[in-house]
Amino acid sequence: MGSIVLEKVSKAFDNVSVISDVDLEIVDGEFVVFVGPSGCGKSTLLRLIAGLEDVTSGTIRIDGVDATSMRPAKRGLAMVFQSYALYPHMSVFNNIAFPLKMAHQDRETILQKVEAAANILNLTDYLNRRPGQLSGGQRQRVAIGRAIVREPKVFLFDEPLSNLDAALRVNMRLEIGELHQSLKTTMVYVTHDQVEAMTMADKIVVLNGGRVEQVGSPMELYRKPANAFVASFIGSPKMNLLSGAAADQHGATTIGVRPEHFELSTESGDWCGVVGVTERLGSDTFLHVEVDGVGSVTARAGGDVEFGRGDRVWLTIPPNRMHRFGENGEVI
Repeated sequence: MGSIVLEKVSKAFDNVSVISDVDLEIVDGEFVVFVGPSGCGKSTLLRLIAGLEDVTSGTIRIDGVDATSMRPAKRGLAMVFQSYALYPHMSVFNNIAFPLKMAHQDRETILQKVEAAANILNLTDYLNRRPGQLSGGQRQRVAIGRAIVREPKVFLFDEPLSNLDAALRVNMRLEIGELHQSLKTTMVYVTHDQVEAMTMADKIVVLNGGRVEQVGSPMELYRKPANAFVASFIGSPKMNLLSGAAADQHGATTIGVRPEHFELSTESGDWCGVVGVTERLGSDTFLHVEVDGVGSVTARAGGDVEFGRGDRVWLTIPPNRMHRFGENGEVI
């Protein structure tokens, strides 16, 4: 079992509040991602769950037991950090085995658990190597293996892919997703990258300024953002948020339109604009269009679209694709 419930959890350093009245339920077996900009409190919230920071107020329950004041070692959690934190003088085998040796488990048990973790993570052929002989992705797998052998109730990941290049990040996303499917263990994952959040999570928790803005599945947040902050943070390229006359026509302070939801035409539409920068990515093309009386908007089109710099283009917004936000940024 690996359920976690946070009830009015807050954290302050001196007089500075960094987490404010967070209520959250993480169901056993879920893959939950905390996402938000730098400084939003996501890593602090993870450390509160791990017991690496003391809660200022509120309650943390793990499998129904009050763990608010429980020592980290007693919580049944395993954490994977941004830095691999491997012992450079030890082999891969001994790095993975280290928590088991510290727990005074017998040699046969250690051998079985390390070999099983290595098999899951495709590290069997590297058990005699040292960390310096491994790639970044392999080192991160060793760090995950060290967590696996502890057989925790919950895995906690604190931006584990930040030190990897783009190609390795994609591969490791897939590997961690497959690991979750294989182990069926609760995973809580922190990232500032909304693409990681969208592609990996069962449930996303969007944080901003220490507060939870919205909780939901990736597609719930994409289709029905609760406010302008979530709308602009989830989705790539980000949603166009427009105010002024464009919003006034629709009885809103701000309207939002995702780049992929514009319909493009050379003949007619809601808005007419001039194409500026064109980003061709193969399967997709991003058009940056300057619309009179509206401003600059981004539209997403097919990779073979023929629009280029200086062309005039008409943009139409399907009524069911427009998001309307009030003065406080909340959806209306």
